[in-house]
Amino acid sequence: MAGGAIGLIIAGMANNDVLAWLEQNRSEHLERLLTFLRFPTISAQAAHAADMTACGEWLIGQFARAGARAELLPTGGHPAVFAEAGPKDSPITLLIYGHYDVQPAGEEGLWRSPPFEPLVRDGAIYARGAADDKGQLFTHLLAAEAWAKTTGSLPIRVKYLIEGEEEIGSSHLAGLIRANRARLACDYVALSDTAKLDAQTPALTYSTRGLVYKQIDVTGPSKDLHSGVYGGTVANPAEVLARVLASLHDEQCRVAIPGFYEDVCELSPQERIALNRAPFDEASFLEQTGSPAVCGEPGYTTIERRGARPALDVNGLCSGYVGEGASTIIPSRAFAKVSMRLVPDQDPEKISEAFDRAVRAACPPTVRLSIQTFSKASPYVCPLDSPGVQAAMKAMEEGYGRPPGLIREGGTLPILPLFKSELGADSLMLGFCVSDCNAHSANEFFHVADLEAGARSAALLLSEIAQSVR
Repeated sequence: MAGGAIGLIIAGMANNDVLAWLEQNRSEHLERLLTFLRFPTISAQAAHAADMTACGEWLIGQFARAGARAELLPTGGHPAVFAEAGPKDSPITLLIYGHYDVQPAGEEGLWRSPPFEPLVRDGAIYARGAADDKGQLFTHLLAAEAWAKTTGSLPIRVKYLIEGEEEIGSSHLAGLIRANRARLACDYVALSDTAKLDAQTPALTYSTRGLVYKQIDVTGPSKDLHSGVYGGTVANPAEVLARVLASLHDEQCRVAIPGFYEDVCELSPQERIALNRAPFDEASFLEQTGSPAVCGEPGYTTIERRGARPALDVNGLCSGYVGEGASTIIPSRAFAKVSMRLVPDQDPEKISEAFDRAVRAACPPTVRLSIQTFSKASPYVCPLDSPGVQAAMKAMEEGYGRPPGLIREGGTLPILPLFKSELGADSLMLGFCVSDCNAHSANEFFHVADLEAGARSAALLLSEIAQSVR
């Protein structure tokens, strides 16, 4: 029998042992996740700084169960957890990223059970952080432990970076990565902080959109003026801003900024087919949004528009009198907040400058204009023919018993281009939670079945990555 075939048989036997161990210990795994969820790791609130450190130290103990060497890394804010395990001479290294901090609970009266007293109800775990990101992260810890307990070692070198500031913008992450570039060196990054395709189907997210966020301020008179006395004699900032904003789109819903689409990487026919193969019901989509009809760039499906095409949206708009009744004024100021979502290969700097030029060109000299830039982030895409992508898809298909869907995420994850630029590694985003898991809202939940299937998929990912280099 050929050596490659023998290797596959041995790998298959190891996989079976790992999966059997996960099945045999699933009750104990659930109890440990509930312990994880009891830590009120609210990174936004200084009162929980001790809880953050205590949770980080608890994670170090969890890694020890998998034979991994772990430590807290100081960041200038909340600490990160770094761990590593597996053979040092492995031909390939995987970095698992996740975060142990969570959003504030919000109005606790909206929760059916206390947010930091996890409760299993109707097959789901209810707690703050259950899905975002403690439950999904925990699948990867269980995967490492399963390999260590059944075979004595992980099949490849695996490193872990678990940060404590994702929910407050990861302000120290870039510096942490640059300071530890050699320790974090890897071939791929894997993370599970995204959603499934539907209730039964996992998803591999392979692309995210970039972001440019602006504020436009238009000022005219030094104070609000009586519209009867001054109407028709000076420019009204609210009206000027309305015209400026209207100029940013054409009548077909395309962004009208010159050069905006110049660098957009068009979808290949094969990718369009793969994206649109995902189940999508427009009626359900409209019911979910509450909108009467879909709208967007012509020539593209809704699935393509929300993840694979760029967009410009007005996020906030304010001017003049907005109280009860009437107040006949010409407002002295009007402002709007505008975001642009970018796709490969759009450059945030180039788009930012094009936006400023277009707004200045549309604004008359009868008012004063200022433009602020709040954030810029690059888009990201992982090649679908990457061996890592193929390994992730195989692992999820076996872990869930059905092929994963492919998703281009409409939101922005600045960490992905950061990993690419600093470590040279593409990212594999394995989604295990349902999209309506109430992340950042009351009654956040994570299905027990997804904890189990996610752990199987995470364990199989290590095996499939190892097979990709044989």
